[in-house]
Amino acid sequence: MRRLNMKITYENKIIEAKEGITVLELLKNEIKNAKTEVIACLCNNEVRSLNLKLNENCHIQLIDLNSKDGMMIYIRGIMYIMAKALNELYPEALLTVNYQLSNAMFCELDNMSVTEEMITNIRNRMQEIIDKNLEIKKVKMTLEEAKKFYEKEKTLKGRVQIDQDTPYGASLYYCEDYFNYFFGVMPISTGYTKIFDIVKYHDGFIVRYPNWKTPTVLTPFVENKKLVATLDEYEDLYKLIGINTIYKLNREVEKDNALNSILLSESLHEKKIAEMADKIAKDRKVKVVLIAGPSSSGKTTFAKRLGIQLRLNGLKPVTISVDNYFVEREDNPKDEYGNYDFECIEALDIKLFNEHLVKLLNGEEIKVPTFDFTVGHKVYNGETMKLADDEILVIEGIHCLNDKLTSSISREQKYKIYISALTVLNIDYYNRISTTDTRLIRRIVRDNQFRGYTATHTIKMWYSVNRGEERYIYPYQEEADTMFNSSLIYELGVLKDYALPLLKQIKNTQPEYAEATRLIRLLSYFESIPADAIPKTSLIREFIGGSLLAD
Repeated sequence: MRRLNMKITYENKIIEAKEGITVLELLKNEIKNAKTEVIACLCNNEVRSLNLKLNENCHIQLIDLNSKDGMMIYIRGIMYIMAKALNELYPEALLTVNYQLSNAMFCELDNMSVTEEMITNIRNRMQEIIDKNLEIKKVKMTLEEAKKFYEKEKTLKGRVQIDQDTPYGASLYYCEDYFNYFFGVMPISTGYTKIFDIVKYHDGFIVRYPNWKTPTVLTPFVENKKLVATLDEYEDLYKLIGINTIYKLNREVEKDNALNSILLSESLHEKKIAEMADKIAKDRKVKVVLIAGPSSSGKTTFAKRLGIQLRLNGLKPVTISVDNYFVEREDNPKDEYGNYDFECIEALDIKLFNEHLVKLLNGEEIKVPTFDFTVGHKVYNGETMKLADDEILVIEGIHCLNDKLTSSISREQKYKIYISALTVLNIDYYNRISTTDTRLIRRIVRDNQFRGYTATHTIKMWYSVNRGEERYIYPYQEEADTMFNSSLIYELGVLKDYALPLLKQIKNTQPEYAEATRLIRLLSYFESIPADAIPKTSLIREFIGGSLLAD
């Protein structure tokens, strides 16, 4: 007979419990009465299933759908159900989960056309699976057991787990007789993902799901045509090269072909930057180049490399810093918490900025301000600026795609560039690597290399960084004249050796531990690529150091 010999902390209360009890059993009343559906839990700051068996004292928090972690689990669940339904109805179909679009995942079938009849059949089967509330069971294997399993099954599902010497072993999720690998925690049954839709889209289809902010409804699908075109272009290129999954990248590294992958990626960047510069130079009406993108997209290096290409076209780039045009501190708007909001466009002196733009484009001289952040005011130190006939303004900032920032000059005088690390490398055919994860890993490395920040600090502030991007960058991305994908197919193999030691410093007593363990697990799948193989002009040097383009 099991005794009450464990002490579980939940919401500052101590609950005595028997060894082996699951979180679902222990907190069944709290889960049942939660305002938003609970889908998983945190055990000592690590994301775990509700079926987790507790065998020692620990701290438990519940994860509901009104959170990013909860919605990530929801998405995994609905994608698993879609894959199961597809496998049952069209077992010969070769599915690839490509990328995320506006609260939806875009998928393709590599060996057959997608029809409306097929979509209807899959949708109906998915609904049946959800209505049955079937158990999704995690089966764990040691590496030795997994190798024997894969020798027998001859499947690629989750094979990436056995390719690296990691302490994690391997695991697959089973539902009835269907199994598959998904990166991260899964709902314990199919009944948790009630809200979804599946719609034919381009040559494939999208699986739609709620937003974590509104988990009970499907928000309207917003089509971002330029973003899709950019993603499709890079997807096709890397499929052509033959590197679109971690497994394939690792094989290249093992065969000493990493340099080939590096050179192909770098050449693609240079080609795209050169094409942009050519286009800008050809259009003589363009006087201002505006660059915007989310954090850790590589904007600084990109702007310098674009500047070099512009010079080859006879144009001399001149920069002007938007950061020197903040309003006086007493006029700065405040956010909902009463803190100064330095990210909103109203924090900028738009009137003065536009006056200076007009003067510069008219060939007049301006007195350049410098914003003194210690006193919260603009100061003038005698610096002046005037544009020569062969000079072009290059401006980088969070609001550069918003026409309000440059409202006094005509649209034809502007060339807008959206830049982001639009990751097209997948873990495998069912599990994509998030663009946000790539940027976060970049930032963790850069913050430590150049600012002395810990990974804890970077992860802690990441939510507020994302919030600013969602408010001030993403709504305007389709306003761009062109998009630049700053991702490099090999980069996580390089960033791995920088990021892992920083992430492993985070303890399970810290709230950031959940994110750290997830990123550690992701990076563990990559073969390391030595940094000395990376060109000194590479965009990735902005994060690891050693760039020839550094200030």
